[in-house]
Amino acid sequence: MAGRRTMRHTVSRGLICLALCGFAGAVVAQEYHGNEKPAGNDWVSQTTQTCASCHGKNGVSQTANFPVIAGQYQDYLLHSLKAYRDGDRKNAIMGGQVQGMSDAQLKALARYYSEQDSPLHTPMAD
Repeated sequence: MAGRRTMRHTVSRGLICLALCGFAGAVVAQEYHGNEKPAGNDWVSQTTQTCASCHGKNGVSQTANFPVIAGQYQDYLLHSLKAYRDGDRKNAIMGGQVQGMSDAQLKALARYYSEQDSPLHTPMAD
């Protein structure tokens, strides 16, 4: 019974997150039209609000269902984002979020998250 409840809770959270991502993505998309592909601080700030619905504030996820992306290597993040956008890496949520983003926008997101403090980093012993 507990396993079923946990699975139902996980599925429910995933569906809620998907709905929030879709709504927030639509709001961001409405503000920028045509070939305008801003990647400045305002755009990054708005877009990371969408990312936070799954990956947590500043990329520090509070659930094991979504990876912590804060402090990840910029090149790795950029490669992953491009792969989602181009369909080389499959995930319905991520593919939908980065669809139509320019390389400059993906690079701005990768840079932002690579610069965030990460709970995964541990200091080296002296």
